[in-house]
Amino acid sequence: MKDQSTGTDAEETPRTDAQEPRTEAEETPGTEAGETPGTAAEAEAEAEAEKDVTPEEEAALLRRRRVRRRIWIALAVPVLLLVLPVLVALTALRINYMGDPADGTYTRGKDAIWLGHAWVDGRKKDADVTALAARLKDTGIRDLYVHSGPLEHDGTLPASSYPNARWFIAAVHREMPQIRVQAWLGDVLASESPYGMRLERAATRAAVVRSTHEILATGFEGVHFDLEPLHSGDQDYLTLLDALHRVTAAQDAPLSVAAHQIDPVPGFHSFWGTTTGHPKWWSQKFFGEVARRVDQIAVMSYDTIQPLEGTYGGYVAQQTSLALEVTPPSTDLLMGLPFYHENRFGHWNHAETVPAGVRGVRLGLSRTDADRANFGVALYVDFAAEEADWTAYREGWVR
Repeated sequence: MKDQSTGTDAEETPRTDAQEPRTEAEETPGTEAGETPGTAAEAEAEAEAEKDVTPEEEAALLRRRRVRRRIWIALAVPVLLLVLPVLVALTALRINYMGDPADGTYTRGKDAIWLGHAWVDGRKKDADVTALAARLKDTGIRDLYVHSGPLEHDGTLPASSYPNARWFIAAVHREMPQIRVQAWLGDVLASESPYGMRLERAATRAAVVRSTHEILATGFEGVHFDLEPLHSGDQDYLTLLDALHRVTAAQDAPLSVAAHQIDPVPGFHSFWGTTTGHPKWWSQKFFGEVARRVDQIAVMSYDTIQPLEGTYGGYVAQQTSLALEVTPPSTDLLMGLPFYHENRFGHWNHAETVPAGVRGVRLGLSRTDADRANFGVALYVDFAAEEADWTAYREGWVR
């Protein structure tokens, strides 16, 4: 950010040393230099007043002072109890961002990108696919998650949601034969409000499975699910994944999911859910249970509430390590990178940058499993990306 100048240079305003302003002592007769006018008189008045204070009044004055002190302590202690843990956590994350990533911790050619709905609803044309192919050439991108929903709350998926899907899949195969096209399906869950999809209903889960059959028949080479807000420990979700994997495995198609972040400290999702009503994180155990049921899991490692670039990078490093610890080597693990730019609570554009995210991913990979083959990053999202995001991805991760 450029500094804002007043527009006046020092040379434009000549010094007037001969006309120095008078001191207060000169302006106010009867005061010493450096003394505030009236200070001596006030001190004398206070001294006279203290002479007239009775023992009872003095005791009352002391009691009032003790009460004020107790109030200040009562107010300060909760503030310290809230602020100190936050400062400690931010310091720990900043320290976690230090060090050098290991050599070779770059793309394994298993990266992905989320694409908007315009690619399957008729807005994009052949020229756009050609431009996309040029953009993705010589990167690590293998999978395209193209938005093809959303699912209805009852689990159904109208074919009218993706009218140009066959065209897009064919165009990608022509321009980028090495890249897979997956259908990105999602919906809002009724986990925090009365409205949305209810996974506890067997009929809804069965409808999601049928929708998966139908969209794979269109020619998609995999299905990527993003159901939110999904609470940690949701057994109905695990049941759905088991049913979906039987379908995708039978067609040799990957089952992919977007995953919530993992508790930065054990049980944090319970604390956050109790205090805010939105248990944003998953336990590491639940994350592992999901990862074992799918072929690919992409952590949404953005919208982290981190205030600084260094703490965001340290947080991503931590998330990468936590995810690697419980993801089977046979499952593709992808860490999300923010290819969008917003400023709101939960996401600060100056903090959640692609360079910090890439470095955090490399640090976490280096410390936990530097040779993990089935690993990559996922870029969110194509229509909000800026050139600087692509440059940071290429220079920091692709090389």
